[in-house]
Parts: sequence; C-alpha cells; structure tokens
Amino acid sequence: MAIINTYQLTKRFDHIIAVNGVTLSVESGEVFGLLGPNGAGKSTMIKMLTTLIRPTIGTAHVAQFDVVQQRSMVQRSIGYVPQALSVDGTLSGYENLLIIAKLYDVPRRKRSPRIREMLSYVGLAEVADRPVRTYSGGMIRRLEMAQALLHRPQVLFLDEPTVGLDPVARKAMWELVKQLRTDYGSTIFLTTHFMEEADTLCDRLAIMHQGQVVVKGTPSELKDSISHLNHATGDRPTLDDVFIHYTGDELASAGDYRDTSITRRTAQRLG
Repeated sequence: MAIINTYQLTKRFDHIIAVNGVTLSVESGEVFGLLGPNGAGKSTMIKMLTTLIRPTIGTAHVAQFDVVQQRSMVQRSIGYVPQALSVDGTLSGYENLLIIAKLYDVPRRKRSPRIREMLSYVGLAEVADRPVRTYSGGMIRRLEMAQALLHRPQVLFLDEPTVGLDPVARKAMWELVKQLRTDYGSTIFLTTHFMEEADTLCDRLAIMHQGQVVVKGTPSELKDSISHLNHATGDRPTLDDVFIHYTGDELASAGDYRDTSITRRTAQRLG
C-alpha cells in the first residue's frame, strides 16, 4: 500500500520551475531514495512533502493526508531530519528532546521514559545530559534522528542524512536506518549524493534532473537499464554509471554557488 503519492507535483519560484510535474509513489515500510545533482529539485520535493512549502500545482498525499488541505495531520504523521542544524547547542540532548515531546503533546508521564528510550536507541544515553555543542557531528545527527522519531511517525524524511560525516559516522548512520526499518517498520524517504549509500539502503530509487524524475526502479533495475553500454567490457554498471548516464555531464550538474555554500556549511557544522 502506498504511503506517499504525488501527482503532477510542481513548484515554481517566479520564472524558475524547481519541480516539474513529478508523479511517484512510495510503499509503506520501504526505504525510498531520491537522487540527483544539486539543483535538481530534491530538497524542494521534500519541503513540499513535509508541508514546509506549498506546491504551485499538482497534489501530494503523505500517510493518506493531503499536504495542503490536511497540513497539520501530515505534520503529526512524519519525522523530518533536514540538512540544516535542527538542535540547540546550548541545551542538553535530553532537553532538546523534551521540547519536541511537548510540541507533539506526548503525555507528561510518558515524556521522560520515551526520551530516555530514544536516546538509548540512538546510542546517546551516556551523553544525554551534556550540552549538544560538545557532541561530535555523528552524535548530532543521531540526536536529530531521535528528535524526528520521538513521536513515532509513520514516515521519516531524511535530507542528505550523512553529508559532512566521516566514514565511520556514515556507516553508523546506515546501520541506524536499517535498524529503524527492522524495529519500527518505518517508511523512510531520503535524499543522498552518495551512490554507495543509496545502493546499500534503498529498496527503490528515483533520479531527478532539472526538476523532473527521469528514471525510477530498484538499484538492480537501474543498473540493468544501462547494462548494454558496458557490453564490450562485460562489467556490471554501478549506480555512479547510472547517475551520470541519466543526468548528463556530472561537472555541468554540480550545482551553483548557493548549492555549494549550503553543502559546505552543513559539512562544516557536522565535521
């Protein structure tokens, strides 16, 4: 059963069409990856699906709720880990989660047990009372995951969840995503630039380019779709090969000054 559905979803900023008529569905319980170069429309897609911005035209339903007409119900049904910093460094990990518990009306008697449970789940129990400004980048990301999961959402949105993390922290985040699916049956919708990450975590993928979805399928299906290009060598294509094939020249698609600035700021605060 689909838990996310979009039909001709479009977002226009003045004369720029950031997302252009995207129709896709995500099944309940799957990990769905949205790939594409900077500026392809991935973050705009997530912002529409999480009700942060309104579509210009088209429709989207998340957990069976319309993202425009039933905005508050969508917000109650989802968790969201953005690229931008979403925790307060002056507060402890516990205090950050306490704010979220109050915002989502977690009953008073359940707040502390649930916060402690979630901090333990993401491996932060021993540093729960330390100021977040003393946390490493990987610890911050795990705390942000705990924030997004505290109210037990049906769908978890992760926008570039491992950008700026070192390889050890990145692998730890991968294991956490896998564990979430096993323990909670969570539906996870993520964007990433790391092809290995997409190959490791995702059941299905969609690749965006210039605001449109140009191809979608399982990682294996996408690799098979260009296998004829490696006929001479017999090598199986990688997701990197798939990405370059469907988005064109990788250098020309590398994003503008603003995209680069945002990515580097995110990497700096997690580094």
